[in-house]
Amino acid sequence: MTLLSTPAKAVPPPRTPGRFGLRKEAVVGWGFVGPFVAVFALVFLAPIGYAVYLSLFRDRLIGGNSFVGLDNYREALTDPRFWEGLARVGLFLAVQVPIMLGIALLVALAIDSGRLYGKAFFRVSVFLPYAVPAVVATLMWGFIYGTRFGLVGNINDAFGVSLPDPLSPSLVLASIGNIVTWEFVGYNMLIFYSALKVVPRSLYEAAAIDGAGEWRLITSVKLPAIRGALVIATIFSIIGSFQLFNEPSILQKLAPNSITSDFTPNLYTYSLSFSGQQHNYAATVAIVMGVVTAIIAYTVQLRGMRKAER
Repeated sequence: MTLLSTPAKAVPPPRTPGRFGLRKEAVVGWGFVGPFVAVFALVFLAPIGYAVYLSLFRDRLIGGNSFVGLDNYREALTDPRFWEGLARVGLFLAVQVPIMLGIALLVALAIDSGRLYGKAFFRVSVFLPYAVPAVVATLMWGFIYGTRFGLVGNINDAFGVSLPDPLSPSLVLASIGNIVTWEFVGYNMLIFYSALKVVPRSLYEAAAIDGAGEWRLITSVKLPAIRGALVIATIFSIIGSFQLFNEPSILQKLAPNSITSDFTPNLYTYSLSFSGQQHNYAATVAIVMGVVTAIIAYTVQLRGMRKAER
């Protein structure tokens, strides 16, 4: 008895697009990314390129705007006003960022625990200051800090005390840190809380079966699971600290003796460009500050990712 079988049909090899097909796919691809590339080049690459161009020139009394090469960079690297502002911002970063991120993490853990009554209202209340524009927030806190017309002055008059002036030279940096913390705790809390919400609940159940308490659950499960969010929030906070401008610029009108024109590198750049008409040197300081910020942020990112891979 013979079995009749039909021969299997050969499967044709997949068709590879020809030159015209590849060209068509490339055109379609560039049609999608083209608008982004154009906007990116216009609002990001072009200003950086123009700033680099300006930094290579200097406006002289004789000869006008002339090419000086790297002389502006040498001057910036030896400028004590720039380094004082950078040191002040570095101190601000070292103190304010850990406090802000620590408070945001505690709030996110409290909301995620499920033991907080009215957590939806609490979450919105903590996030609400981030919706207040920085200018409005700084003006509001500036009037609160006022010893003659603000809350501090009213407390002094009502209770016959003499509270320290928050806008004095020794306290103004801490006062600015309080404003920034008030503004961005909610933003960072939302980052941490969103990361906690995607942690698999099976990990919590396994830890509970192993007898882990709440503290062990936080240190061994929750924090390692959101390490990426912690790194991102830290990088954003570092960049924001080096870009500190709005708060000191607005408070400068209320405390001119405490906040000088070189209080922060960004404020120094603004003063050089718009008050001193030193556009070339201002561009140089801005580029140096951008490089410093990029190096520190990239270093933090590398260290954070290496720990996450372990």
